Amino acid sequence: MKQLTKAEEEIMQILWELKEANVATIIEEMPDPKPAYNTVSTIVRILESKEFVTHRKKGKGYIYLPLIEKETYSNQSMNKLMDNYFNGSFKSMVSFFVKKNDLDTKELEAILKEINKK
Repeated sequence: MKQLTKAEEEIMQILWELKEANVATIIEEMPDPKPAYNTVSTIVRILESKEFVTHRKKGKGYIYLPLIEKETYSNQSMNKLMDNYFNGSFKSMVSFFVKKNDLDTKELEAILKEINKK
């Protein structure tokens, strides 16, 4: 699966949340300052070429829908992060985030409870 740029990922986050949207609706959901219509339209077409998005015709325009589920992309991104920065070691990755975020024992216990639920 291809990696997304920051701009592509921002648009995908909106499409995952809305399930489907036209370019104008995507722009409405974006923070100020809002990008130009043509910019968003171009990024959506790039997402289509990467096979992350499809479209259906509605009137004179298009409605865009995600083809890739958010969870699928998240899993792939996390695996790539783990492989590239932590030599594929989940333990090293978790240890890094625990140290970086200065978690206390109560927070670690809560995380372990969540993990044990699954």
